[in-house]
Amino acid sequence: MKTSALISLGISASIAVFATGVAISAQDKYTVQVPNGLAFSEFRGYEDWAVIAISENGGKIAAILGNPAMIGAYRDGVPGNGKPFPDGAKMAKIHWNPKKQEAYPGEPMVPNTQYDVDFMVKDSNGFADSGGWGYGAFDYDTASDTFKPATEADEPPQEHDAKCGYACHTIVQNRDYVFTGYGKR
Repeated sequence: MKTSALISLGISASIAVFATGVAISAQDKYTVQVPNGLAFSEFRGYEDWAVIAISENGGKIAAILGNPAMIGAYRDGVPGNGKPFPDGAKMAKIHWNPKKQEAYPGEPMVPNTQYDVDFMVKDSNGFADSGGWGYGAFDYDTASDTFKPATEADEPPQEHDAKCGYACHTIVQNRDYVFTGYGKR
């Protein structure tokens, strides 16, 4: 009886040690940073930000989220009123690979596996040479459940600094470098 109890205790302890090791080895996404650029940690809590809009482009679906400063600016009419977004405004754009939800009426496309997440932050002094915005793009690997900075091999290519999205956004300079409009609610 004592031997059986000791074996059970030993197995339970081994399982607990293994589970703890797996949990410790999981990536903390808030430690990832674009070399010479933005850190994931600068956007802590983005998962709970309000939705600005949703989109579909290039075979991906996305939710564009904004922190309270960004949402407040949109509600005040920025950028349509000609004013810039305030410093501290932040956006996150989460892309997913879509899947057809066949059990729902109309078989809508819904999020499947995450593809990446992109960030923008307004800091007029810190990013004066990129329209006042800093950018960061992070690819997601489903198999390992980890993020890594996007690279020049990605589409669109991403440089290794906080200006990685600037070239693309110059076509909306008259909207303070922001593509996304705030949908009527």
